Formats: sequence, structure tokens, C-alpha cells
Amino acid sequence: MAFKVPRGTQDILPDQTPKWQKVESILRDLSRVYRYKEIRTPIFEQTELFQRGVGDTTDIVQKEMYTFDDRGGRSLTLRPEGTASAVRSYVEHKMFGYPDQPVKLSYIGPMFRYERQQAGRYRQFVQYGVEAIGSADPAIDAEVIALAMDIYQTVGLKDLKLVINSLGDKETRDAHRTALINHFEPSINEFCSDCQNRLEKNPLRILDCKKDHEHPLMKSAPALTDYLTESSAQYFDQVKKYLDVLGIQYEVDPNLVRGLDYYNHTAFEIMSTSQGFGAITTLCGGGRYNGLVEGIGGPDVPGIGFAMSIERLLLALEAEGVELEVEDRLDIYVVAMGDEAKLKSAELISSFRTKGIAADMDYIDRKMKAQMKSADRLGAKFVIVIGDSELEESAVNVKEMESGNQEKVPFHNLVNYILDHK
Repeated sequence: MAFKVPRGTQDILPDQTPKWQKVESILRDLSRVYRYKEIRTPIFEQTELFQRGVGDTTDIVQKEMYTFDDRGGRSLTLRPEGTASAVRSYVEHKMFGYPDQPVKLSYIGPMFRYERQQAGRYRQFVQYGVEAIGSADPAIDAEVIALAMDIYQTVGLKDLKLVINSLGDKETRDAHRTALINHFEPSINEFCSDCQNRLEKNPLRILDCKKDHEHPLMKSAPALTDYLTESSAQYFDQVKKYLDVLGIQYEVDPNLVRGLDYYNHTAFEIMSTSQGFGAITTLCGGGRYNGLVEGIGGPDVPGIGFAMSIERLLLALEAEGVELEVEDRLDIYVVAMGDEAKLKSAELISSFRTKGIAADMDYIDRKMKAQMKSADRLGAKFVIVIGDSELEESAVNVKEMESGNQEKVPFHNLVNYILDHK
């Protein structure tokens, strides 16, 4: 029987991992610069956390979660997103009591959603995200957006578009909800069953429907921004002022609602405008979620965050033809001729590695010519050949592969020589 990876998953092979490592390094560096400290939460949580946190009416909860009962009969779910878990940890560990607020968290790891596999979209995918919990200041909204934009610009992307909207406060949402019901109800039978179910439960979700997004009523639906309360409008204006001060260009899209129930006030998406990227252009999404902390058992504490798929980031790099500078160097390759030479090679390689010198040798007893080809193929900067004469002299010729220059170096000075010249 031939085994294959499960549908919707992928193997990231050794020739691909340097790109992933480079992106992850950039993410961690910028997290440090912006002071978002890493949190690591379990891959599975109680199912109710996502039902309450993400929202019963979302596609994620209704269709996409990997849920199972453990041996104790408890319902558990592989995490479909990171915010609910981060907020759960914030509440459980009473981070709201920390003297420095907001608490700024970052995370990176696998998430799981049962959905149709598409380019850059998998059932197991890697997500980076941040959460700033404990501040209702518009400035932190702008900071979170700035961090997301900084990430994409740092990796080298240029074809980007930032879209923002305000989802308002509860009064705004209630007024808009009534307007949406009145707008869609007369023709709701023309919509999919999901939209029909959402009409009374959460009509805002209709605007996020993938099946009916071309329906004429979608384009003429009441804009949420028309129902903003004075305080919500002022808040949104302040967010835009901070983005202006930071020099971040944006577009306001009244139909941007995001796919999760916990969002309010600021919502945003960053999209790729590259020609070769594909139909689904969203790279990153986020927004403010005042009320979520209280909804899962904590105090009434505001928060804002975003999440991005690493797979889609790499896809955007490919679409723009951006090559990441990755480090995959081999400093020295040791060619051994004979058993005694092989023992000496192992000893030397160990001494190289203890000093941070990347070193390798042959382990399948190939001829000298094959070993030299291997050194060239692996991109070794230096090569040394150890045979009987080198063992007798306790010295080797160190060959620099690019120039072809050689220099005789005693065994005892090899480490220092490579360190001086690598």
C-alpha cells in the first residue's frame, strides 16, 4: 500500500524549508521590535471555546472544524484560528492583572480547517498572528495594522492593498442588523440555505457569503458605515488619522465585514494586487474584538489583532517573483580516502562544528571523484582531501572552490584558518 499525505495537507521538503525559516525569522524579529511576545497554546481546545469565541453562525464553526470526543467523552477541536486560544490563556492566567497594559502577544503554528484545498489554502496551515489586549486606544489599532504591513514590505512584497472598515459598536450593529433584515428578507429565498439561516441569527454574515456574492442585493445592501454612532465614527476617524501619520495608504470598504463574529469597530484586510496571485487575494485579516474577553469568562477588556497564512505569503512572493535571501551554506567538505582518513575526518568535522562551522563528509564510501562532485553540488566553500600522505604530514591542502586556490594548513590550525576565511 502506498501512503500519501492526507488531503489538504503538504510535506514541506528540505529544499523549501529555508524559505519558511527565513519568513519565520522575519516574523520573530518584527515581533520583538514591536514588543509582541510569543505565546504557545495547545493545538486542541475545548470545542465550546471556539463556538463561543469564533461564533456559532460562522462557516468555521458550522462547517470547517475538526472536532472529536476524547476517551473521557469531552468534545475537543483542533484549533481553527489563534485568537480564541490566546484570549483563553489571557483570561486563565489573569494577564489582565499585569501592570503593563495592553498585553501584546504573538504566535505562530499550525491551524486546522476542513475546507476545499486551493492554491495557498490547506486544511492544515501555518498561521502567524498577534493580539493586543487591554487598550481601546485607536493608536493600537494603527500599530497592529502597521506591523502587518511592515511584515509584507520587509519580505519584499510591493503589490499590496490595505482595506479598512468600521463595524461600529453594539448600537451601530443593532441598527444595521435591522436594516439588513429589511433589505434581504423579501428576496431571501433567492439566496443559499446558509444565508437563509443567517437572516435572523446574524444577517451581517450574509455579506460574507462566497456563493451569493454576485447577487444584486449584495451590491445595494445598507452600508454599516451609514449607521455608525457618533462615538464609533469618531473612533474610526482617529484610526485613519494615525494611519495617515504613519504614512500607510488604505481604502475604506463599507462591505468589509470579516468572517468571525467577534469583530467590532476596526476591521481590515491586506490583499495582493499581483497579476499572478489568483482569485482569492486576501493575505491577512484582523480587527478589534471588544467583548470577546468577557464572552469567554474574563473581564470587560478590549482587544485587537490579526492573523496571516504563511502559505499565502509565500505564494504572494512567488507571484511577484521575489526571491528570499536564505542561508544554506556549507563551509567545508572533507574528502576521506581510506579508513584511517575517515576517522580523522570525523574528528575534524566535530571540531569544526563546535565552532559553528558548517561541515560535512561522505558516508557511503564513494570514490574521490564522486565526493568532489558532491562537494561542488552542495556548494562547499572549502574542500580538503585526507589520505595517507596527509595523515603522515598532519597537514592538508585547503582548496577554495570558487577560486581554485589552495593553501597547506596543519591539522591543529584548520579551525582557525576556516574561521578566518569563511
